Amino acid sequence: MRQRAITYLVLTLLLCSSCQPAATPPAGATVRVVAIEPFLQDIAQNVAGERLTVDVLMPPGADPHSYEPAPRDVAKIADAQVVIINGAGLEMFLERLITTAGGQHRVIDASAGLQSREVDEHESETHEHESDPHFWLDPNLVITYVENIRDGLSEADPDGAATYAANATTYAAQLQELDRWVAAQVEQIPPERRLLVTDHESFGYYADRYGFRVIGTLIPGVSSMASPSAQQLAQLVDQIRATGAPAIFLASGTNPQLAQQMAQEAGVRLVTDLYTHTPGPDAPTYIGMIRHNTLQIVEALK
Repeated sequence: MRQRAITYLVLTLLLCSSCQPAATPPAGATVRVVAIEPFLQDIAQNVAGERLTVDVLMPPGADPHSYEPAPRDVAKIADAQVVIINGAGLEMFLERLITTAGGQHRVIDASAGLQSREVDEHESETHEHESDPHFWLDPNLVITYVENIRDGLSEADPDGAATYAANATTYAAQLQELDRWVAAQVEQIPPERRLLVTDHESFGYYADRYGFRVIGTLIPGVSSMASPSAQQLAQLVDQIRATGAPAIFLASGTNPQLAQQMAQEAGVRLVTDLYTHTPGPDAPTYIGMIRHNTLQIVEALK
C-alpha cells in the first residue's frame, strides 16, 4: 500500500504541474482523449458515445505489466488533453512516459475509490503484499470505472455532461445485466469444482464476485513479469492434485510452454485463450471478453 501511495504522489506531482488544473477546452472544441489499455478504451467510448472519440495507447494483445512505450506513444500522450488510466499500479511505465511527453493533462483514474485486494507474494522472504490492479475482471466493479470516466469527461467538456451521464447510465445497466449473466453461467459449475489456477494473480476479483477459489498461479504475484521458482511450481502441482482443480487457465498471447508442462504433470486440462488485459479478435469489446472468459471457464470446470 505504501508503494502504491508513493506512485500516486509522483503521478500527481507530474501531472498537475504545480497543482494547477488542466485548462477546459473552449466550447465546441474537440477534446482529445487517450485511454491506456484497449479494454479501457471500449469502456470509455461507451461513456463518450458519439460526442468524443477515445483513442488508445497500447495495441491489442499488449501486456501492461511489461509494456515499453514507443516514440509514437509519447506523441499521442503529448497531444492528449485527457488521459484515462486503470490506476492501482497497473501502468508501471506511465510516470516516465508522462515525463517525456510533457504538457498538462487531465488524468482520469478509472479505478479510483475501489479497495484493492492484497495479494501475498508467494514464498517471499519478506512476506510483502501487493495490491491487485485487475478490478475490471469483475464487471460489477467496472460500474465505478464508468462513474469516474463520466465525471472526468464532464469536467473536461462541461457542455457534454448530460450526454456522458445518459451514456453512463445505459452502459452501467448493461454491466449489471452482464453481472447477472455471469452469475447464472457459473451456477452450472458444481461448487466443489469452482477452482481456478491461472498464469498470474489476475482473477481474484472475478473469483470473489462469483464464488471461485483461486488455488494458485504459475507466476507469483499480480504482475506477469515475476518468475516462479522450481519449488513454487512443484508446490502448485501438489495443490492442483490435492484440490482436484480440473484446469489451468492461461491468458491469450502468453507463452504456453510452462503451462503445458504443469498441466501435463498435474494431469489437468489447459485452457489457453482467456482475455485478461485486452479484448480479442472474437471478443472485441469489454463485455465480449468477459462473456468469452466465462464461457471458457464454465466449459472447463462444469
